[in-house]
Amino acid sequence: QVPLVESGGGLVQPGGSLKLSCVVSGFSLDDYALGWFHQASGPDQVGITCSRSGGGETIYDSSVKGRFTISKDHAKNTLYLQMNDLKPEDTGMYFCAYAGSCSGGEYGWKLGQGTPVTVSS
Repeated sequence: QVPLVESGGGLVQPGGSLKLSCVVSGFSLDDYALGWFHQASGPDQVGITCSRSGGGETIYDSSVKGRFTISKDHAKNTLYLQMNDLKPEDTGMYFCAYAGSCSGGEYGWKLGQGTPVTVSS
């Protein structure tokens, strides 16, 4: 069973909004640090937000702070990323991920398969 399955990506105009979902299987949302990663045109995935395990603090990269919000629905065991005021540079693949801590923990981040987002007029 795939532990992370993302959905919700698509095409949106600049200034628009999207909400990404990540259904988590095999563990509870508070068991690990959970985050979202962005992969633009290159091979690197960049962490943009992380919610600490146990319902702790949430942190955001400066590129998305004030525009993106990470949230959890424990009843559905689902992680969300609400993305507002989208910009062309937000285009790329988005991955949800889990780890022992927001710094990656002992074993590093485990990513899902991703969902694509295109911001274009």
